[in-house]
Amino acid sequence: MNANDPRGEVLIAIAREGIADEHGYAPRTPRSEPWLAEAAATFVTLRLEGELRGCIGSLEPLRPLAEDVYANARGAAYRDSRFAPVAAHERDALDVEVSLLSTPQALAIESEAEALAQLRPGVDGVIVHYENCRATFLPQVWEGLPDPLDFLCELRLKARLPARFWHPRLRISRYTVEKFR
Repeated sequence: MNANDPRGEVLIAIAREGIADEHGYAPRTPRSEPWLAEAAATFVTLRLEGELRGCIGSLEPLRPLAEDVYANARGAAYRDSRFAPVAAHERDALDVEVSLLSTPQALAIESEAEALAQLRPGVDGVIVHYENCRATFLPQVWEGLPDPLDFLCELRLKARLPARFWHPRLRISRYTVEKFR
């Protein structure tokens, strides 16, 4: 996280606009920065008093960065199925974090041991994908699950797979993020 990166202030402002615009009618601040028009994948994580309050994102760059942050902030605030929608009195107290994802890189692996050997705790965001089941953990999740095996087991559970599931068609990819708070 680079506190001197001017993109952070802009991205957090866009996320906060998305959260404030509960019904899609509030005016958005016009933005002219060309980098905001580039397709990007982001996650927006919300915390309230240090506790997770919502997290929604995209893994592929399918829309312009500004639109992705705005939509994911709204999703994290109002459509994360793990939480009730953010109430009006909570909005100003939210800690907002925007994660800008790199392009995921598939790991060339044939076993769980090979996967574990290639994961970089604290660095990698990880995606597991098997048939209709897919899930990701941002690199920030390593803070609570520092052991690679525990991390991978919990990620498979999140994907609705058994914790120790392995199949030759299971795919694992990793990515990094730039975080802005």
